[in-house]
Amino acid sequence: MTPPPELWRASAAEIADAVRASVVSASEVVAAHLARIHEVNPLVGALTTVFDDRARDRARRIDARLARGEDPGPLAGVPFSVKENIDLTWSATTHGWRGARAAVPADDATVVARMLAAGAIPLGRGNMPDFGMRWETENDLFGRTRNPWSAAHSPGGSSGGDAVAVATGMVAVGLGNDYGGSLRVPANAVGVTGFRPTGGRLASSTAHRTEPVPLSIQQFSTAGILTRHVGDTDLVFGIVHGADGRDPFAVTRPHPRGYDGPRRAAILRDPFGDGESDENAAALDAAAESLGRAGWELVEGHPPRLDEAVTGWRLLSTTEMQNAYEPSRWDPPLGRGAGRFLELAGGAQTHLDTVEEYAAVWARRAVVAAAWQDFVREHPVLIGAVSETRPPLADADLADAETAGSWWRRYRLSVAVNYLALPAIAVPTGRAADGLPTGVQAISDAGADHVAFAAARDIEAACGVQTPVTPR
Repeated sequence: MTPPPELWRASAAEIADAVRASVVSASEVVAAHLARIHEVNPLVGALTTVFDDRARDRARRIDARLARGEDPGPLAGVPFSVKENIDLTWSATTHGWRGARAAVPADDATVVARMLAAGAIPLGRGNMPDFGMRWETENDLFGRTRNPWSAAHSPGGSSGGDAVAVATGMVAVGLGNDYGGSLRVPANAVGVTGFRPTGGRLASSTAHRTEPVPLSIQQFSTAGILTRHVGDTDLVFGIVHGADGRDPFAVTRPHPRGYDGPRRAAILRDPFGDGESDENAAALDAAAESLGRAGWELVEGHPPRLDEAVTGWRLLSTTEMQNAYEPSRWDPPLGRGAGRFLELAGGAQTHLDTVEEYAAVWARRAVVAAAWQDFVREHPVLIGAVSETRPPLADADLADAETAGSWWRRYRLSVAVNYLALPAIAVPTGRAADGLPTGVQAISDAGADHVAFAAARDIEAACGVQTPVTPR
């Protein structure tokens, strides 16, 4: 496979194939991507730290291994970024907070270690809001990340830095995580693919052994992958998934690279009865047409107890996160944006005040999950919107208490996926009249990640790849 002349436009698969076949060197790949970073990163602020020298050195080592006839790994030379809350020993894991600017980890997170073992090359760290506490990407430590399609608009969050780095061709792969849409929301906003797997399929970014973390983080959050191509996401997931002996909740199970089961997709329109935007309607039409042409049977479907899933996520997340990240507890303080968002939202959201209320909401989760499982037996894939609105202007979530407290409502289907720990992949469908990307997410049953990939691949085949883009 011959990559394009501008190597930063190449897919991860094209890069790996070309490097392994000695069509191009890993050093050439890294040089092209570093040049791209220094050209566009000042415009969008996606990467917080760039590993120029270490990346070049790693590329030379890969080239030397190839010259000796050794196998450098299935992702040889593929450039990737690592979100600021995923451990990489090359730099501090800051979580976007000033107080952790010197917190260099002793070990790499498992997803990072497996990327390195496969021959991939870290080029930088992806920006995020303080501790992922907004669907925005901005903090006092590194500043703001801008949407490359429109600098006035938010790139989403919290994995917005990695999403923008992928969208602009700085890297081919971004590693992030998703607690309430944090991969899929920015992917949808900037026109790339964002995948959160079934809970437990990827070992936790940081093992839960040293200190306790909120139960909702353990259950709702997972590491995930951002790329420009569904096939690249599938390729990377097949390499980094599985238990690691550190995360006690991670599991190993086969990951088929295809799907030969029932091809039936439920198209979810206006799931909460609030009306559907023209852009989302068009995106769902495009996805449905793509799947229909690929041989999928299409039905209008509505999963049971969807409102309960959304409510469960909201009650548990707000109760735990508002307590864990109460702004007055932090020294130095949380950044202006995250602190203000939590202050505004805290007074406008419902919390669980008693142990009995808290336990009851967790107990209902099994009931909701069982109802969903019955639904997906008949509908292996659900296609719905990632966000109920267009990408907002930057900092629009800080307008007032009512706005901040209800911001989660934009992403109700996405957070329901987190509540149930289901796999979902955001995939672009085109661009709207406002010039910003459109897209949908393909959701499948727990453990059936490959089914979501199959649907996303067929959507991409018809709708096309929307990036890389040069910032506007």
